[in-house]
Amino acid sequence: MKKLIILIVAVGVLGFLTWYTMNLMKSKGKSDSELIEFSISDTSTVDKIIITDAFSNKIELVRNGKTWTEATGDCISIPNVNFILETFKNIEFKGYLPENSIEKFTNLMASQSTKVEIFQNGEWTKTWFIGPSSADHYGQIMLLDSDEFGKSGKPVIMKIKGENGIIEPRFFADKRKWACTNIFALGIDQISKVELKVYDDPTLSFSVTKKGSRVDVYQQGVRLPSIDTAMVYRYLQKYKKIHYDIANFELSDKQVDSLKKSMPFAKLSVSEISGKKSVLRMFRIKTANQSVNEFGEIVDVDMDRFWCELPSGDVVKCQYFVFNPLILGHIYFPMDISKRKSSLGQGSAVYNAL
Repeated sequence: MKKLIILIVAVGVLGFLTWYTMNLMKSKGKSDSELIEFSISDTSTVDKIIITDAFSNKIELVRNGKTWTEATGDCISIPNVNFILETFKNIEFKGYLPENSIEKFTNLMASQSTKVEIFQNGEWTKTWFIGPSSADHYGQIMLLDSDEFGKSGKPVIMKIKGENGIIEPRFFADKRKWACTNIFALGIDQISKVELKVYDDPTLSFSVTKKGSRVDVYQQGVRLPSIDTAMVYRYLQKYKKIHYDIANFELSDKQVDSLKKSMPFAKLSVSEISGKKSVLRMFRIKTANQSVNEFGEIVDVDMDRFWCELPSGDVVKCQYFVFNPLILGHIYFPMDISKRKSSLGQGSAVYNAL
């Protein structure tokens, strides 16, 4: 009888331990999934991403067919979107936080994290909360909220598969960083007229008109009697891919207004066959130090970049290296510049225009 009782107790204990272990493993599995299931294996299902930073800046990215735009329909940088989608796919678990730091980072992330809301096939599925980098700077402290498991109570350390580095810089809500940088993407057949007015050196002003297969070039309103048609077409080809360098992160609204009221050094107008006209106003950037330009002249301006007012009214920085092919007409056309006052192109050698 005693052995039977012992056997019954043993079986009962064994059953309890089996039940407890199974439930513990089940609970642990669910907890782990809740904590670390950040990744999205099929990023083609992602059709909307909302990013909100700690300063309440917010941007909403929407998939439209095969491309992405801002929710307003404005053009955005596609490489930036691809970078994010790659992160969604390749993010992986790196490690847990020490127990004594969990509360600290949970509270910190409640007010100082970047929030990334992810939608798949029109439905919200996950939200990432991106906090500070890990102590070794090889990972990112993050927290997950998902439609499957709800919001996790514990942040963890995540990383990108095959890489050592932080994740947060890939997710920004400043719209200036998302804006498309392209200014012109025109084929020769789309252009009807280009006109450049150089205010501080009118000798360098010119215009190009195109009607059918005929092209004419004018210097200060006077038609050049002899031009190389091939060189004119070579000039017009330069409008195929023109981008600005960087958005304005320096000038305040007041300074931008002041800049726009000042005299630009040049104005470039491009008219298209469709009737669209784009006007760029260019302003030199003054510097404290003097430099010698490629013409041997002493200048007190930035020799690499200038401010440019776009047709939208936005002010951005552009590179002379990119714009010299558009504004140094005397390289392409037989213009008389013997009476020029100063150089237009700064920085890169004018021969780079070709």
